[in-house]
Amino acid sequence: MKKRIAMFALAMSCCTAPVLADEALATAKGCLACHQMAVKVVGPAYQEVAAKYKGNTDAATLAGKIKAGGVGVWGPIPMPPQVALSDDEAAILAEWILSL
Repeated sequence: MKKRIAMFALAMSCCTAPVLADEALATAKGCLACHQMAVKVVGPAYQEVAAKYKGNTDAATLAGKIKAGGVGVWGPIPMPPQVALSDDEAAILAEWILSL
């Protein structure tokens, strides 16, 4: 029984580790200051963004918008200039958001 529980725990950690890492990146980059999972703060909720881009399998489109900020897409609020994202980080965040 203990072996089954350990295997289940290992399987679940493999499935959730990327999500936690992506949320950690969003936290580290300050994204959660303006965005939350389900509630609009300054920017739209991540679930709202995921719903808007549902069916769009091209994460590069969303990654570009993440890097540039959402000016004109959601409203006139640009991404704060102190936030610097690499192309890889923007792609990771885009994939994470689309997976919600």
